[in-house]
Amino acid sequence: MASRSQDLAPQSGALPPGAAPCCSDGHGDLAAASRRRFLGTSAAAVAVGGIGAALAGCAGPAKAAAATPAAASAVSARAAGKGDRIVLLGTAGGPPPEIDRTGIASALVVGDRVYLVDCGRSAVTQYGRAGLKYKNLKSVFITHLHADHIADYHNFLLLAGFGVNDSDDGIVEAVDVYGPGPAGALPPKFGGGEAPTVAPKDPTPGLKVLTDRQIEAFAYSTNIFMRDSGVPDVRDLVRVHEIDLPDVGADPLGKTAPDMKPFLVMDDGTVRVTAVLVPHGPVFPSFAYRFDTPKGSVVFSGDTSLSDNIVRLARGADVLVHEVIDLDAYRDFGIPAPLLDHLKVSHTDVKEIGPLAQRCGVGTLVLSHIVPADKKLVSAASWRKRAQKGFSGRVVVGDDLDEVPLRGSRS
Repeated sequence: MASRSQDLAPQSGALPPGAAPCCSDGHGDLAAASRRRFLGTSAAAVAVGGIGAALAGCAGPAKAAAATPAAASAVSARAAGKGDRIVLLGTAGGPPPEIDRTGIASALVVGDRVYLVDCGRSAVTQYGRAGLKYKNLKSVFITHLHADHIADYHNFLLLAGFGVNDSDDGIVEAVDVYGPGPAGALPPKFGGGEAPTVAPKDPTPGLKVLTDRQIEAFAYSTNIFMRDSGVPDVRDLVRVHEIDLPDVGADPLGKTAPDMKPFLVMDDGTVRVTAVLVPHGPVFPSFAYRFDTPKGSVVFSGDTSLSDNIVRLARGADVLVHEVIDLDAYRDFGIPAPLLDHLKVSHTDVKEIGPLAQRCGVGTLVLSHIVPADKKLVSAASWRKRAQKGFSGRVVVGDDLDEVPLRGSRS
């Protein structure tokens, strides 16, 4: 991970603040090429978080070596017996795959139970590399139905639920899955004009229909394996709970996240989970979750712009895991002001994170769902320096397979 602690001064054709050149002969040509690629990217692709790929230049050997299986295995070996903790399985925001970060997914380990928050790209693999047992997975919580948060969701059922692996592990009992119901309406196209509509008869399915359709799409594989190998019926491995919204005036085409008090989602006697709606541009519903456990409390923001609902949910929590975007990076790259404004109503700028965490009164702030995700574009030191401003607690710049212990204290 880059170690520089100072931002680079903005220059014509320069990389964004905190970025390191990825080519030994300088980055002038690279920056120009990246700028042309970025400005040619559709606003719709950028709006859902696929920004890092548009800024990426060349991937040198150092980047390719950043997340090797050997390194992941070493982390996995150290994970055993660590007690209650948060495990950042993947820390990248946006659907386009990044080389040195996997898709957004986090695990909360409480005793011998594992609670999963979002299932981004490679979450099934990262779960195993972290030393977690599939048989210990009790519940999954989906913040919203953007592809980068659910890309690996069905793989937990389809693959980890196939039967035990060579390590005698697998999902053998039904997993409870909590998340959004149907949105109910599609917003107009950003920038005006018309957009095509997939599945016009049901264009805004919720978690239940999503799950059912994924199961049906793999019907042939499942049916053959049940006859040939006696694998479990995948339908018996999942219980979907679409979250009922409190009557707070929320609307898919109006206020998607009105001011509200946290409400109960689940209490299994070990962990109590509450939630609020958060503003994520046109996405509805989009949730943040709080987990209160015997060893402490942790809040996962999901994707959100700056929100008082997060403050209400996270007040007094031990750890806040919050999404982050570097809007200055994209401003320096010359993206249009309307698109910057569009991003600002969907995500939280790194300069706003510290004061937000201070208002929440949390002890530790963990940055995840990082955009841009490419480590060459913004260094960890740059993320940390700006997130720390206005916050008296500890800042952790999340990386894949990082772990944050829950000790029921601020130590």
